[in-house]
Amino acid sequence: MKSSIFGAAILCGAISSSVSAAITTYSNFIYWGEDVVAAGESVATETFNSYNGFYSSPLTGSAGGINWSATATGGLYCQTGYFSTNNPVAATFTFAPGVMSVGANIFGTDTSFNIVPAKITVTLADGSSYIARTTGVEDFVGFISNGAAISSLTMNAVGPAGSTDPVYVTANNMYFGVTAIPAPGAAALLGLAALVSRRRR
Repeated sequence: MKSSIFGAAILCGAISSSVSAAITTYSNFIYWGEDVVAAGESVATETFNSYNGFYSSPLTGSAGGINWSATATGGLYCQTGYFSTNNPVAATFTFAPGVMSVGANIFGTDTSFNIVPAKITVTLADGSSYIARTTGVEDFVGFISNGAAISSLTMNAVGPAGSTDPVYVTANNMYFGVTAIPAPGAAALLGLAALVSRRRR
């Protein structure tokens, strides 16, 4: 009897831990943003506007206190707010610290940055993935974790079935859910308010 109760307790623990580490996937920026805000975060945006031309890997940047690093075989190429690869290969972003929420407008382009129909695949470090057909800069994919932080994101694009033209995975915005850290003065006031409320009891 004890062993079956113990086994049931272990099973319940395993189920709750797998549920607590779930990743929710979004294809709509508005819904993703609403859930980011509902989780107590705000949205920080990397527009890639400050990057232009060829970059060897890694390319690094920061948005809202999130440091990111991007790599791709053969380097990276940016133009007019578009982040892309220099060759038609996958690009991987790593985040420090890891993030609980990340999303991007991801699509395919040709060698001249013209938008082309593409099948994109976006995969996180834990194996969670999203696959979709994209046709423009408004196409969005986002993830929110309610467990472990998201440490990396790999994105790739290929042309439609039968196409032999090279397709470059491209993003024009990347979004992060960031937790607002109160200014030192605000934190001191919160601490003082807690102390005063404790004394009144």
